[in-house]
Amino acid sequence: MENIRSMNNKGNNSGWLVTSAGTGALLALGVLYAWSVFKANIPIDWGWTDAQKTLPYSVACIFFSVMTLVGARLLSKLSPRLIISLGGLLAGSGVIISSMSTSPWVYTFAFGFLLGSGIGFVYSSASPSALKWFPASKTGLISGIVVGGFGMGSAWVAPLARKLIAVYGLQSTMLYLGIGMLLVVIILAQFVKFPPAGYETESNQSAKKAAKTNSDYPTREVLKTWQFYTIWVIFALGAGAGLMVIGNLASIINEQIGLPALSAIAVSALAIGNGGGRVLYGLLSDKLGRKNVLVFSFVFQAVLVFLLSTINKESILANPVLIIIMVILIGANYGANLSVFPAITKDFFGLKHFALNYGFVYLAWGLGGFMLSQLAGSIKDATGSYTLAYLLSAGSLIIAVILTIILKKPQMTSKNVPDSQINPVEVLVEKM
Repeated sequence: MENIRSMNNKGNNSGWLVTSAGTGALLALGVLYAWSVFKANIPIDWGWTDAQKTLPYSVACIFFSVMTLVGARLLSKLSPRLIISLGGLLAGSGVIISSMSTSPWVYTFAFGFLLGSGIGFVYSSASPSALKWFPASKTGLISGIVVGGFGMGSAWVAPLARKLIAVYGLQSTMLYLGIGMLLVVIILAQFVKFPPAGYETESNQSAKKAAKTNSDYPTREVLKTWQFYTIWVIFALGAGAGLMVIGNLASIINEQIGLPALSAIAVSALAIGNGGGRVLYGLLSDKLGRKNVLVFSFVFQAVLVFLLSTINKESILANPVLIIIMVILIGANYGANLSVFPAITKDFFGLKHFALNYGFVYLAWGLGGFMLSQLAGSIKDATGSYTLAYLLSAGSLIIAVILTIILKKPQMTSKNVPDSQINPVEVLVEKM
């Protein structure tokens, strides 16, 4: 008994080290959420339209989510240390290559594809690795802490990037940030690992109990449930609304509200809200329930997005303090998605196949971010404002509320499917 207690104490220390390293690696990749700062500083003589300025960010969201799925599958074969190191190499290289061009298509490949892919690899490994060290009662908290690192990333990137751009220009700034990201992520990756099988068996009784009651569902079974597709749509709508604001925030502050000096501060404030919201809402979801927290955050976000649509340079709400408070709250409500949906995936479908199952769920984040971000850019090009994009985002959040209310945990009783009944697509999914 004493040996088990000693093993668990050591495991707790190792678990927090893994959590800290994973959080730090994601914190270093905050350049994605700071895209609006780079976008606002793209020189006019580069000749980019607003839609082109949004494209690298939108494509990064797509490949971020796709490579989260690929990384989750690789995680069953390779160590998280190797996958995160590869992610750091891809992400850093993407930003470095971006620094060498003024073409929107090179930025779309380098910042969009390479950076997005690298972040996906890191994201797919950091959270599952940390969750395996802790009991189910801490799922929301640990998930919130790890992904909170990514949300907080732009808190340091935005002000640093703005200062570097003022002194060295956009391209040199991208070069310096890319080199720093590459080195930091690869170093921190060396501290991320899975717990030994014995520790997991002794320390996570809830996971052991779940296995006995057939609550761990393989991905091909998950894809048969209506709950998966409902979760997917809710995630796409809820996260997409926040990503639309994040990707265009600096332009919104500069052009719509007329406070350009506030843009970098606003991006950092949103990052603080984003990171803090992930931890806070993750913790609250452990106490109050996942659905209750999501409904509250979606309704709150819809109100904030609608208010943002009414603010202009002459508005009484165009007050720096009020704007910062609003931006922090928007970030916090967006952050709820990134801590609660991993927890819901684990609650509904178990821990054994969590990485791959959540990889499929996370595709919704990429699609929602791509569609609403690009839609906002196109609407801005066509109408000269983001007003219609705000209203569409608020409407999507209301739909997400309705779907969340009807969502309930699946009740499956058998995992033994005869070979003759197995869909070839499902087999392919399991062999990815």
